[in-house]
Amino acid sequence: MLKNSESVKVLSDLLPLIQRFYGSTIVIKYGGSAMKDVGLKSKIIEDILFLSYIGIKVVIVHGGGPIINYWLKQMNIEPKFFNGIRVTDKITMELVEMVLVGKVNKDLVRLFNRSSNIAVGLSGKDANLITASSFFTDQPDNYTGKVEKVNLDIINILLSHGYIPVIASVASDLNGQSYNINADSVAGAIAEYLNAEKLILLTDTLGIMSNINNPATLIKHLDIDKLEHLKDQQIIVGGMIPKVDCCIQALKNNVISAHIINGNIEHALLLEILTSGGIGSKLVP
Repeated sequence: MLKNSESVKVLSDLLPLIQRFYGSTIVIKYGGSAMKDVGLKSKIIEDILFLSYIGIKVVIVHGGGPIINYWLKQMNIEPKFFNGIRVTDKITMELVEMVLVGKVNKDLVRLFNRSSNIAVGLSGKDANLITASSFFTDQPDNYTGKVEKVNLDIINILLSHGYIPVIASVASDLNGQSYNINADSVAGAIAEYLNAEKLILLTDTLGIMSNINNPATLIKHLDIDKLEHLKDQQIIVGGMIPKVDCCIQALKNNVISAHIINGNIEHALLLEILTSGGIGSKLVP
């Protein structure tokens, strides 16, 4: 247990960071195995509520890859990926929308609202929040999408009234066709349109490592040039590619910093935002 003097020091160390980020906007992408562990999920939600209570405007974007894969396997459908992006045929699209919008989103909102009344569940279809288009334009029966446009009206209304938008990464195009969009890309696009202070990607890894099998090789600070070099050297590969690409895009468009952190570490968000050293990889322009 902390002594009184130690507790006061912790609080005094926190104060400058709380003052710095008060009133700022942070977009958090929540996904990976941290969504499956009930205890860890509750801790993450507590941390997000804490950030909201100290005056930070928080937007949550979630995927649900492991949960989608579980239900695909229940239907004997093999998940398919291309450069870390899920390949989505018509049957997969229907299941993705049911799982992300009907289950994952509402489960998250329910958990938030057990101790508050401030979470509102959305998908990219609500109020035309996101306009989508096809990611693979040369492939028929493929409903993997990308973000064409973000309409901030509903997000701004919710944030201005103290609510936390919780957004599932499903959207439609101008013709009403549904698309499954990589949640990292949705989070990056929303952060970009909001000119967010931070974009934070909760993942299953510590961050960007020069050797993925050695946690000691975690790279704490990177700029865009360094990120592009690591991609060229094929150190950043697979599912990390869309994460890094969405961060680079956001950083080029007025997002102050992007962070890739391990969501399986207890209080990862608070450690990354409210300590000077952080715990993951911080990306800057």
